[in-house]
Amino acid sequence: MAFSDKQSKVVVVEGHHDLAALRRIYPDIDVVITNGSEISDTTLNELKHLNEARGLILFLDPDGQGERIRRRIVDHVGPCDHAFLAKSDCISKNGRKIGVEHASKQAIIAALSDIWEETETSSLRWTTGDLHQLGLLGETDSKQRRKNLCEQLGIGLANGKTLCHKLNMFNVPKQTVVDLLKE
Repeated sequence: MAFSDKQSKVVVVEGHHDLAALRRIYPDIDVVITNGSEISDTTLNELKHLNEARGLILFLDPDGQGERIRRRIVDHVGPCDHAFLAKSDCISKNGRKIGVEHASKQAIIAALSDIWEETETSSLRWTTGDLHQLGLLGETDSKQRRKNLCEQLGIGLANGKTLCHKLNMFNVPKQTVVDLLKE
């Protein structure tokens, strides 16, 4: 699914600078700011209502904090759509910060053109055993293999447990993963 600024879904970002970056590209975009990891219960409840009424696209920073916020929102509001940026596309000019606000216009447009739709149940059911079998867990190079796979899929950071969850959440076919690991 691709994003357009006429879309009815609301985009969720971490901060005001992220909002500004999106508004430069999509002036009419509807956005809710989480205020980083300080997301309040009031904001979570607002997001739950918005998700039920219009749907949400979570567009958070590609770092550990962004992934924690993403999990917290999904745990509270249920399935959402997700847009991801590669960490390398979000590094500030001084190299010290990572965030949506540092991404180029092209990177933001690309991320919002490749939205992952979350499902409540997956017919695939990935297991950690599957990840072990593919060398994504339990090997000396598993962390790097997971990192490469996540970058190829464009699904953000993931340790083994989180990767298993994301592969199920986004209904990623096993053959797709096998093919990407061969590359």
